[in-house]
Amino acid sequence: MKIKSGFILKEVAGENILMFMDPALKNKVITLNETGALLFNLISEGKSEDEILSSFLSEYDVDADTAKADIKNFIASLSAIGALED
Repeated sequence: MKIKSGFILKEVAGENILMFMDPALKNKVITLNETGALLFNLISEGKSEDEILSSFLSEYDVDADTAKADIKNFIASLSAIGALED
C-alpha cells in the first residue's frame, strides 16, 4: 500500500492540508487533523499496517483495538478518494 502521486500533504497556516493534484479531482483539498496527518505520513513512508499501528500506539494513549479500527477507517477513507495504490 502506498499513496498515489498527486496526493500531497502540506502544512498551511497551521492546518494539515491534503491536496489532490489530479486534474480529474479538480484540485480539491481536505483538512486532516494531527492523527490523520501522522497516518498519512506513515503510509507515505511505506510503513506496513503493523508498523503504523506500533507508531500510532507509541504516539497516542489508546488501546490496540481502537487504534486498529481507526487506522482501518482512515485507510478506507483514503482508498475511497483514490489516494492509495497497492
